[in-house]
Amino acid sequence: MSQDLYIKNKKAYFEYHVLDEYEAGIKLLGTEIKSIREGKANLNDAFCTFIGSQLYVRNLHIAEYSHGSFYNHEQKRDRVLLLHKKELKKLQTRSEEKGFTIVPLALFISPRGFAKLKIGLAQGKKTFDKRETLKERDSKIEMDRALKR
Repeated sequence: MSQDLYIKNKKAYFEYHVLDEYEAGIKLLGTEIKSIREGKANLNDAFCTFIGSQLYVRNLHIAEYSHGSFYNHEQKRDRVLLLHKKELKKLQTRSEEKGFTIVPLALFISPRGFAKLKIGLAQGKKTFDKRETLKERDSKIEMDRALKR
């Protein structure tokens, strides 16, 4: 993807096995999109949940807009995610199964100028899986160093 702004949730790939990925729009206020374009958003504690038949992202921290007045937004409010009905239905049935959850992976601005959230249907990793991920990453770094010499 060739966007100028791409905010990743690095913790998500460490904590979960991501099975499916979806691109969802976000229903935002004016000061929120301006703040995102400045790069002032944090996905680390964010998670997705269904309330009724709508998918919401919770704990997505978007800092207050620096030039906003009393129209500024709440930093950690629930935001609606915009997906097709088929995708919502599929996600809802899969997320109700034991061990599956919906995790935000990245936040970016689309070429048309809209804020998009990349979400993934994920399954939690066990501690030995996490250790294996660390070993693979360390060995990859050592291989890259050796090749540079």
